[in-house]
Amino acid sequence: MKNILITYRSKTGITKKYAEEIDRYLTGKGLKTAVISIEDFDSNLFKNVEAVLFGCWTNGLMIFLQFPEKMWVKFAKSLPEMKEKKVGVFTTYMLATGSMFKKMKKHLEGKISGCQIELKSKKGELSDADKILLDSFIK
Repeated sequence: MKNILITYRSKTGITKKYAEEIDRYLTGKGLKTAVISIEDFDSNLFKNVEAVLFGCWTNGLMIFLQFPEKMWVKFAKSLPEMKEKKVGVFTTYMLATGSMFKKMKKHLEGKISGCQIELKSKKGELSDADKILLDSFIK
């Protein structure tokens, strides 16, 4: 794998920070990456990438009933089919992610062939466990 697109929706800047941390780690591994907010997204960015990471902050109640916020849902529904690409999701949260990943993947149904990685962070920092997961994802 050589080219990875990292998209995100951030409310307070923590999800953006996490996307940038993921980017730094992957570029340090010699991969070509692009990080872009969904507000600035252009579907032409899909042309030369082999993998896409979709990020969104966790909305909802603190411990349960989490869901992606409306702008990210609209973005996900507007995406073209990308079943030939490796896909992952990531989120930032306050107390728990709850059903966030399940709901993110639901909005991507029919567009992807599956989700190979799930990453989460409270403070937008990349953990050692995240790095192990990313190493596996990029193989």
